[in-house]
Amino acid sequence: MGPLEVSDAAAVLQAALESGISFFDHADIYNGGGSEKVFAGALKELGIPREQIHLQSKCGIRKGFFDFSKAHILSSVDGILSRLETDYLDVLLLHRPDALMEPEEIAEAFTELKSSGKVRHFGVSNQNPTQIAFLQQALEMPLVANQMQFSIAHTPMIDQGLNVNMADEPAVNRDGGVLDYCQLHKITVQPWSPLQAGFFGGVFLGHPDYAELNEVLVRIAEERDVPVSAVAIAWLLRHPAQMQPVLGSMNPQRIRDMAEACEFKLSRPEWYEIYRAAENRLP
Repeated sequence: MGPLEVSDAAAVLQAALESGISFFDHADIYNGGGSEKVFAGALKELGIPREQIHLQSKCGIRKGFFDFSKAHILSSVDGILSRLETDYLDVLLLHRPDALMEPEEIAEAFTELKSSGKVRHFGVSNQNPTQIAFLQQALEMPLVANQMQFSIAHTPMIDQGLNVNMADEPAVNRDGGVLDYCQLHKITVQPWSPLQAGFFGGVFLGHPDYAELNEVLVRIAEERDVPVSAVAIAWLLRHPAQMQPVLGSMNPQRIRDMAEACEFKLSRPEWYEIYRAAENRLP
């Protein structure tokens, strides 16, 4: 949102709210904090009361390294609150893992932020079960979210669960069974880049490299009388983990289109057909 004019950002925010979306994700590194400033201006322009929305932001990524130190977490939150022009965050996520993280130090930061009223809930991003458990054992509050890359064209969390004990590439357990772990511990999975292929490899909708997938998505969209992007998001929502996709779009119409995913539920055969069409095979 950082590069947008406040009026354009307000149109994005209005489209989201009209579509029933009231949860907004930020990070202190997005446009160097500029996204949070523009969002605050858009919220003010629309006159939306703070209590009608939920704000989440992330901290921990610095230039060339990760930093989960108490001092950095506390100073980051103060900066986030200032840019968002709010007194509190509904959720704070640690942005990616820090190999040097000390759970007890993080716990001190989280406890101080919660007792001061600056942050109500806490979570992580891109962390595996062991990393989450290592942090959780030091905390007095539960971790409520784990933001992970996941889309129809990026499915390692699903692949390894379907190919248990198989001697092939999809059977490789790359994340320690994080999807099952999060469900077991009631941690909400927040898929990021839900329309992306690979690590920022581009949107797969309409992409010639995903011809079979797009053929299936278009057919189901026509049968359901919904936008194709809604089918892609509905595929994520169909999973029983009750995921919370981070749409990541600054296009008001695309936001409205994707929000239609909440209006229908894919059948089990449709879900698996879409999975197979993305060049995934079942064992």
